[in-house]
Amino acid sequence: MEQALYIICVDDEKIVLDSLNSQLTRNFGSTYNYEFAESAEEALEVIDDLMNHDNEIIFVIISDWLMPGMKGDELLEKARQRVSGVKTILLTGHVENSLLREIESKTNGKIRTIFKPWSEKKLMDLIVE
Repeated sequence: MEQALYIICVDDEKIVLDSLNSQLTRNFGSTYNYEFAESAEEALEVIDDLMNHDNEIIFVIISDWLMPGMKGDELLEKARQRVSGVKTILLTGHVENSLLREIESKTNGKIRTIFKPWSEKKLMDLIVE
């Protein structure tokens, strides 16, 4: 059975998820499968569901930082504990540079950060690097 690679996008604003969907589809087409969640809790459910299938691999998780309930860096840390080798990208418009440096430092660069409004090219480069 062929493996399916997934990119999961998490943001509490539907317009951001729609934009990510358009950009990912334009750049990667059907190379990846895409899942979208409007909260950290919903994202964890999607992750757990995908982890229950041997042929489904979570390749990248892109998450907003400021969301109700759980901040994006906390979500990405939980995801990294569940999913070995997953790429994690924090997408934000609401956090100070010092906090971003702290997040990247404490995760040894495992969580990369990009600011809203983001450059499509920069985001795609982070995904494929």
